[in-house]
This record gives sequence, structure tokens and C-alpha cells, in this order.
Amino acid sequence: MSKNYTIVSGLWDLNREGRKFEEHYIPRFKEFLKIEANMILFAPASLEKLIWEHRSPDNTFVKIFELEDIKQLYAPHWDKTQEIRKNPDWYNLTGEGGWLPNSPQASLEYYNPIVQSKMFMLHDAVCYNNFETDYYFWVDAGLTNTVPATHLGENNCLDYLTECSNPFLFLSYPYDAADEIHGFKYPEMNEIAGKKVKYVCRGGLFGGHKDQIREANSTYYSLLTQTLERGLMGTEESIFSIMAHKEPNLYRRFELDGNGLVVKFTEALVNKDVKLVDIPKNSKLNKKVSIWDLKKLKTNLYILTFNFPKQLEFTIKTMEKTPEWLEKPHLVLLDNSTDEKAKAKNKKIAKKYKFEYIDNGGNIGICGGRQAAADHFDKSDADYYFFFEDDMTSNPPSMEGQFCRNGLRKFIPDLYNILHTIMLKEDFDFLKLSFTEVYWDNNIQTSWYNVPQDIRTRDWPNYDKLPTTGNDPNAPRTIFNRIDSLNGVAYINGEITYTNWPMIVSKKGNKKMFIDTKWDHPYEQTWMSYMYQETKKGNLNPAVLLASPIWHERIHYYKPEERREN
Repeated sequence: MSKNYTIVSGLWDLNREGRKFEEHYIPRFKEFLKIEANMILFAPASLEKLIWEHRSPDNTFVKIFELEDIKQLYAPHWDKTQEIRKNPDWYNLTGEGGWLPNSPQASLEYYNPIVQSKMFMLHDAVCYNNFETDYYFWVDAGLTNTVPATHLGENNCLDYLTECSNPFLFLSYPYDAADEIHGFKYPEMNEIAGKKVKYVCRGGLFGGHKDQIREANSTYYSLLTQTLERGLMGTEESIFSIMAHKEPNLYRRFELDGNGLVVKFTEALVNKDVKLVDIPKNSKLNKKVSIWDLKKLKTNLYILTFNFPKQLEFTIKTMEKTPEWLEKPHLVLLDNSTDEKAKAKNKKIAKKYKFEYIDNGGNIGICGGRQAAADHFDKSDADYYFFFEDDMTSNPPSMEGQFCRNGLRKFIPDLYNILHTIMLKEDFDFLKLSFTEVYWDNNIQTSWYNVPQDIRTRDWPNYDKLPTTGNDPNAPRTIFNRIDSLNGVAYINGEITYTNWPMIVSKKGNKKMFIDTKWDHPYEQTWMSYMYQETKKGNLNPAVLLASPIWHERIHYYKPEERREN
């Protein structure tokens, strides 16, 4: 069998009660290390000697990873996890004297950060790509506690994983719940999954093709963030179960017995008789968008600039590093400049990079320029448009493998086509291009600050008082409806906040947002309030990428008194 796969695992001593590390885990780990396969191992320095006693650098990469490194990897979720873990409302879900208070996820500081980072480590292994394989699988280092070592060693059963892992494999077992699963409230799990949860997906063995792992990681990250923000927590298996219920066509399953033991699966691998659960007939399948569909589209790209040609050219040069931005759309430069020398230079830049040049007749402000783009697009024959300010830059390919403060990718290959495919597939009115922004992130519902008081009281009756000054760290979070993905790029829709950050907008979306209703002197806050209310009414269908490929980079600054909204 081909060795076109890599096993990923990790091991740390958490002083788990009743399981002495040297007696319980180390013997199993030694058996695990005998597996004849490529391995990427996350482990503390104290285990490195043991690993090299059993492994060769030819098929093994060791990433030295201490508990503090786990904390860093899990940093966006650390504080919320610890807050929930110590909350009596959570650990008493099973009643006083129940199992949850003494469980490892409640009693051990690092237990959930480790198990809930398995997907992140699997994704990191894909990024490392040490052995240039197409398939990656997380396998618990202590798997031989319940699986005969001969299955993994003599029988080499894992060699057959790739045959049943297109595109992604979970192992599940039936679960009849009432109140909670692993500490995760059951009614809320059903709500998020969009159906009754009838099985739990194991965290001891999972994985698949590298492209699907990228997609799964984005979905997992978003679900973990969303659920923790709501005070919901189980283990990694809770999130896996939600993913599998939501998209059974992407996350295929092998069904274990009710005891959840993985040995049933390894026996099937040994016998080359793995039968996956059929995809439900009513499962949502992705709408296919052809290359021909994309080629037929016309798109405008607008850049609004003001008085600093060097700033404009700096931004255009970032787009040059991802040529699709400048080669595929019709380019339009909207010039708010009041300096005649700046205008002259901007005209030369427009000619150099093949932009249609439009003089706005003075400084009509950021929102004035935004409205000008909407009006121009409405009269054009284009299907979609992008709007950029001259300090909104495109992250270059050199940022591939880098992540924003929310742990989301900074660079997306083939982003232009992916964005258009998503818009065609989902029929969104607008899709924001970055989840992470300078001052706000899209998990914060900033419309809360700007809607009329009666709307604030209606939608947030228990939290409708604005701070006297500054921002409120407890401002309401964005309500998301559904996470989906395309070619490894995840996106999420729901009550997405409008801002002037770059987005792709459809023809009908632009009409609903900027044409049917107009203000003489709009502010960004005006549009934010209006579009939130339209979204609540069901009139707007917005979304945001679970990625951050656009950033704010200003290299030339104008005087504060020159800044205008309209």
C-alpha cells in the first residue's frame, strides 16, 4: 500500500488522576511509535529522547511543544475555556455529585486546551508538509489502550485509511442524550447542528485529504469560537459531532458500537471491509459553479483615493503581488483629491495600471466616495464589484501560512475566483473580505452602538445601555447562522455588521444597500444601523470570510481636519 499519509499526534503529562503517566501512557506510546508510517509528533522536550529511540528522522518530525506552547496555540480560546471550566453553572450541569465536576475537562487546566487543539495541530502538520503526503490523520498516542498493537504494527491497518477518507473521516458512535453531551448542553447542540444530534464523533482518530483538512479547520475554529462565546463547552468531540451532523456529505463516518471503542474500525481496516455511513438523501450538496459561469461574470474594482499618490501606488503594488486583482476586473479610480498636483499624479497612475479615472470634484468624503462607487456600478453592466480605500491592501503570497490575531489565514490562493464562486453559490448580497479588522472583529456586533434606542432595546433587552464613554468590552456578539466552506476557505453568514472595509457586492445587493434608500450625508454608522435592520427583516443576506486576506496599511497621513465622512 502507498504511504501517501502522515500520522499526527501528541503527548503531555497532565497528572491525570488514576492514570500515572509512566505506567499508563508511556508503554502505549512506545507501541504507538512502532507504527511504520510518516509521523509528525507534538511533544515536550522530555519525550524527545524516547521518540528517537524508536523512530527515524527519515519518517519522523518532532515539533517540541511544551504546555506553554499549547497555551499559545490555543490563546484565542484560553480565557473563555478557563472561565467556563470554573463556572458552577457549567460543571454542575450533571447535578451536584454528578460526573462533570471531577471530569478531566473540568478539573485539569490543560485538558480541554489540548484536546480542542487536535484539529489545529493536524492543520499545522498539513502546513509543515514534511513528507509531502496528501492525507493526514490525527491518531491518539494512547490508541493501543483499546486497539491491539498488532492492528497498527504487524497488520499495518492504517495504510488503508486513505481508501476510506475522501474527503474527511470521523468515527462515530450512537448517543442517546437528554440534557448534555460531555458537558455541552444538548438543546443548544441540536440548535447549532440544525438537527437532533444522534451520535458523537470520536477525537482519537480522524482526518483526511489535506485540502479538506484546511476547510475542516476553518469550520472547527469558527464553531469553537461561537460556542465558547455562548458559554457552551464539551470537548473536541462536541464540535466534531456538530460538523458531521451539519455536513454529512463532507464529513463521512464509520459507525462504531455503542461503547465507542475504535477497535471495530481497525478490525474493518485489517479485513479491508470498511463500510461508511451512507450520505442522507436530503443532505445539502454544494451547488456546482463552472469555470464558464465565472468567465461570463463582469466585475468592477473601485479604489477611493485622497491627496497622496504614493499611498495609492503602494496599495496597487500590493495587489500586483496577487495579479488577479488587477487583471480580471474593470478597474475604476475614484479621486477625492483637492491637491491639483496629486490629481495629476493620480491620473498618471490610473493610466499606468489601466484604471478608469473619475474626478469626484473635491473631497466628498469616504462615504461620499462609497456612494459614488455604488452609483457608478448600478449604471454599469457589471455583475459584482469590490470597493477599496487606498489604504486597504491585499496580503501577498509570502503570507501563506501566516494567521491573524483570530487564528485565521492571511493569504488565500485563488481568492478572486473563490469569492465569485461563493457569491454565485450562496446568492449573498455582500461578502466581507476580512474577519479581522483594525479596531473591531466581526464577532462583535458593532451595530449595537449605532441603532436607534428602540431597536437596541428590542434586540438586546437585557443589555441595551451604551457606555458613557469609550467601547464596551461586553458589547453583544454577532449572531451567526451557518458556516460553510469552498476549496478550503470558510465563510459564515448571519447578522454581519456593515463597515466600509473591502467587500464584494452583488447587483441586487448594491441596489438594496445604496440605491433604493439614500441619505444626503451618510455616515458609516448610518449605513451600519440601516443594514443591520434590513438584515433582521430578512431583506439583506450578508456574510464574511473566515479569513483575513486584506489589511489596513497607511504610509502617508493627512491632517485630521481633512478627514471627511461625506
